[in-house]
Amino acid sequence: MNFNWLNKKENTNLIIFFNGWGMDDSVVRHLNPENYDVLTICDYNELSPLPDISEYKEIHVIAWSMGVMIATLYNCSQKSATAINGTLFPINAEYGINPRIYKLMEMNFDELSAKKFITNMFDEIPGNFVFPKRSINNQKAELSALRDYKSNEDYHYTRVIVSNNDKIIPSKSQINYWKTPEIINSGHCPFFEYTKWEELL
Repeated sequence: MNFNWLNKKENTNLIIFFNGWGMDDSVVRHLNPENYDVLTICDYNELSPLPDISEYKEIHVIAWSMGVMIATLYNCSQKSATAINGTLFPINAEYGINPRIYKLMEMNFDELSAKKFITNMFDEIPGNFVFPKRSINNQKAELSALRDYKSNEDYHYTRVIVSNNDKIIPSKSQINYWKTPEIINSGHCPFFEYTKWEELL
């Protein structure tokens, strides 16, 4: 796992962001932290303990895509938890990506696949988006690792956001799982529709 403090200025409130597969901070670096420290997490090839966050009075979790599953494996004593375009069963014919499609992607993943994935994350790639600095081998290995993780089904999300044009984890599959999520007009990666972290709490 990779931990990165996007903001660490001795605020009393912390946001922990569980990123999606294959990503780095490029999808959220533009968001204004305001009065929050922000810890981002990516690369789930191996799971590691969180850094010491005991100093914070208030902790909020925001999880996106495959991060929605991974976040359930950590008890952060959070005040709120937001799930964005993911479910607790992200590799699942009914509630996530069809396992057959996922397996094909895992087997055939290469540079062309990576570029196609990025294209499919958006309705239109934002001008200020920067491709993640992750190697193809690292991303491919993460696809395999993610198949072996199982969500903590007792975990409770306080807010659920689903994009209406998600081409990665189909919007219909997410709605099948969450039943009545908050629907927004976006693709799989909606973060460029926002300007500050607090909008996602």
